[in-house]
Amino acid sequence: MGRKYFGTDGIRGRANDEPMTAERALSVGLAAGRVFMRGNHRHRVVIGKDTRLSGYMLEPALAAGFTSVGMDVVMVGPLPTPAIAILTRSLRADLGVMISASHNPFHDNGIKLFGPDGFKLSDETEAEIEAGMDNGVRGRLAKPRDLGRAQRLDDAGGRYIEFVKSTFPRGKRLNGLKIVIDCANGAAYKVAPTALWELEADVIAIGDKPNGFNINDGCGSTNTAMLREKVVKLGADVGIALDGDADRMIMVDERGREVDGDRLMALIASRWAEEERLRGGGVVTTVMSNMGLERYLNGLGLQMIRTKVGDRYVVERMRADGYNVGGEQSGHIVLSDYATTGDGTLAALQALAVIAEGGKPVSEAVRLFDPLPQILKNVRFGKGAPLEHPKVKQAIADGEKRLGATGRLLIRKSGTEPLIRVMGEGEDEAVIREIVDDIAEAVTRAAASDE
Repeated sequence: MGRKYFGTDGIRGRANDEPMTAERALSVGLAAGRVFMRGNHRHRVVIGKDTRLSGYMLEPALAAGFTSVGMDVVMVGPLPTPAIAILTRSLRADLGVMISASHNPFHDNGIKLFGPDGFKLSDETEAEIEAGMDNGVRGRLAKPRDLGRAQRLDDAGGRYIEFVKSTFPRGKRLNGLKIVIDCANGAAYKVAPTALWELEADVIAIGDKPNGFNINDGCGSTNTAMLREKVVKLGADVGIALDGDADRMIMVDERGREVDGDRLMALIASRWAEEERLRGGGVVTTVMSNMGLERYLNGLGLQMIRTKVGDRYVVERMRADGYNVGGEQSGHIVLSDYATTGDGTLAALQALAVIAEGGKPVSEAVRLFDPLPQILKNVRFGKGAPLEHPKVKQAIADGEKRLGATGRLLIRKSGTEPLIRVMGEGEDEAVIREIVDDIAEAVTRAAASDE
C-alpha cells in the first residue's frame, strides 16, 4: 500500500517545507483526531516533542487540529519518544504524538503517532489518516460546545523517570559505576541523566544543553567521537549515547570503542535465556544486523528473525510471534516486557544490569561474538530512481556474483532521508569494500544523470 506522507517512522521532512509545515501539522491533528474519535467518552491526545526549534511551530498547530475536532490535548514538552508511548497508555489517552526527526539535524522534523495501546500505527491506519489529511475540514469540526481543551502536564518527566527505574532489578544499584551519557542535546537531556543518578551511578552528562539548533550536532548515537574521547579521558566505566528522541542507544566501552545494537541484543538476550526469561526462542532483528550475531545466537540454540528496516516492523513481528527481545544494529532495542517501542534509557539500564552483575569491564562483557566485516555507504540523491538504472542493477548483480555464498548485499532507499544505503557483508573486508564502492559509484552516477 503506497503512502503519500508517512514513511518508515511517521511523517518527516525539512521544517517549514512540505510536509513539515504548520498547515500540514494542523491537517494531521484534524485527520488523526477524527480517526481516533471512537465512542462517547471525552477523548484525549498526548503530545510530546524533542528540542528542535521547529517544535514550537508544530506543537500548537497539532493541538489546534485536535481541539478543533473535540479532542482534549495534554502537552508534556521535551520527552523521549518512548515516554510518549508510555504516557499514552498510563493517561488512558486515545492517541499519542511525538514531534521529532530522531537522529536527523535540527532543520528536519517529524510526527510520530501512537495508538491507545502505545504501539505505532499500522500502515492501514496511517493510510486512513492520510485520506483525511487531503479531504479538508468540511463537516468534520466539532460544535462550539464540543471543542477540546489543551493543558500542560508538569510531572510527565518524573513519571517517566520512575517508570524506567522500576525496570531495573529490585534491590540493585549502579553505585561504583562512572557513566558518561551523551543526550544528543535532545529529548532526554533531563530525564536520562536523572534516572542514572537516582540509581546511584556517578554520572557525567554531555550533550545536555539544547538550544533549538544543536540536537544531534556532533554528538549522540550517530556521532560518538566526543563521547568516546570523554570516556577515556575521565576513566569512565562506560559511555551511553542517545539520539535526538532517545529511542535508540549506542554504548562505548571503557577503552572508547563503540558497542552497537547487535552486541547489546546479544548481551541481554543471552542473559535472559540463561534466566529463562527470553520468550519466542530467539531475537527479532532487521536485515541490517550482522551475520556474526546470527551465528552466535544459533550457537546458543536461539533463532534470529530478520525484518525490514524500521523498529515498527521489528515490533510487529515480536507481537505476532511472542518475542520479547528485538531491535536494530543502529541501537533501537525493544524489550516488550517493559515497552512498546525502542527506549534508549531503558535498554541502557537492562544492559548495565547484566554488566554490573557480571563484574567484568564492558569491553569483556560485550565480547560475545566477532562481527563479520560490514561496510555501509550512504549516497545522497535528488530526483529520480537511481536503483532502477540499468548500470546500477548491473553493478549489484556483479557484486552478488563475486560474493557468492560468502556474504550478502543490501541496497535500499532510506525511508526517512533522500539516501540510497549500500551495505555489504562477508568474510573478506577488502572484497566487500571494493564491491560497495563500485555500487555506490554507480548509484552516484545514476543520480547525477537523473537531475
